[in-house]
Amino acid sequence: MQVILLERVEKLGQMGDEVKVKDGFARNFLLPEKKALRATKANREFFTTQKSQLEANNLERKKDAEAVAGKLKGQIFALLRQAGDRGQLYGSVSPRDIADAITKGGFTVNRNQVPLDKPVKTIGLVPVTVVLHPEVRVTVTLNVARTEEEAERQARGEDVLAEKTEVEEAVVAAEELFEEGAGLNADEAEEETETKAEE
Repeated sequence: MQVILLERVEKLGQMGDEVKVKDGFARNFLLPEKKALRATKANREFFTTQKSQLEANNLERKKDAEAVAGKLKGQIFALLRQAGDRGQLYGSVSPRDIADAITKGGFTVNRNQVPLDKPVKTIGLVPVTVVLHPEVRVTVTLNVARTEEEAERQARGEDVLAEKTEVEEAVVAAEELFEEGAGLNADEAEEETETKAEE
């Protein structure tokens, strides 16, 4: 289907470009989102008469997006999730979760503005791109942690996973030290073994 773009669409073209797209993409995304018009004679004429108005609206939206981007850039948003001992999340973080965390932080963002290149599946500080306008992108940091305390430690730059493994090693060493029968003299160990055998 041939369409006329009403705004810049990534990997497709600029405002005013006439491009060929798959029918489903046009019907399900471009046309309902008012990002394009069907390339008919009437729509071409409509676009030429409305081009200056569309460009003015686009410029105004871009200025607003740049103002928000200035405030949003470099912000860190905490997101608490359940995870295993090695930091692997039970599930993953979705664009909706990220949008909700940013919205709680005082900025209005919807999930369509948070494209994820790869899923977030571990705890830690993760850079995330937010698309405020087709021409304005900003990077924020997502602090994925298990608890508020862990999020604060990660924000300070501590590696909570490395510390966890050291603690685990200490626990394993302590368990080896206090294995069953360790620390008893030979007679006590023999009595304990006999008692267990009787049970």
